[in-house]
Amino acid sequence: MKPYIISHMMTSVDGRIDCPMVGQLSTDEYYIALERLGACSKLSGRVTTALECTAVKEENSPMEGNPIGHTSVYVAKQSDEYTIIVDTHGKLRWQSNEADGHPLICIVSEQISEKYLDHLRELGISWIAVGKERIDLRQAVELLNEHFGVKRLAIVGGGHICGGFLEAGLIDEVSIMVAPGIDGRKGQTAVFDGISHTECAPYKLKLESVEQWETDIVWLRYKVK
Repeated sequence: MKPYIISHMMTSVDGRIDCPMVGQLSTDEYYIALERLGACSKLSGRVTTALECTAVKEENSPMEGNPIGHTSVYVAKQSDEYTIIVDTHGKLRWQSNEADGHPLICIVSEQISEKYLDHLRELGISWIAVGKERIDLRQAVELLNEHFGVKRLAIVGGGHICGGFLEAGLIDEVSIMVAPGIDGRKGQTAVFDGISHTECAPYKLKLESVEQWETDIVWLRYKVK
């Protein structure tokens, strides 16, 4: 069993998701739409979290020590909703066990050291360590459901995390808010990025709804076929 997973992103017309850029094209529309998606835990990648999350103390090199080398789950606190961070090598250092009003869960790989897990335990932060070299996303979301009761999950950043979940076949719904502007800068991250499949085989979607907002933002919702 896995949660129902929605990718919810704000993008420019050309599909770029740089936060300062889209912040110039929108105000609170993204968060209003996120609330309308219903109660769900929110998941972000390390890069987005380091930029935006006040619970992060700093970003540093992975803590030294032998990798734990096995799946590990630690439940520090049960909640109806969580703020979930994907941080493969444990580079983030924390100063709080909550973010955006919800308990933190860190998802890391089995390359993580016991020292880093001690850091999380001391702060009362839950974790899931799964995947030998890289995080096994499918098993991770199954463990979120099994141990934390996560039934609905919104991916809120960034492009490589969305790409990883899409490539793993885990996304059920794509929620895209298109802001009225164009980025155009070379090398900026797209909504879905970093997929390793090289063949040209797009992921097909079924349009569920379209809303045009007074601020010229268009909200598109698709189901993944």
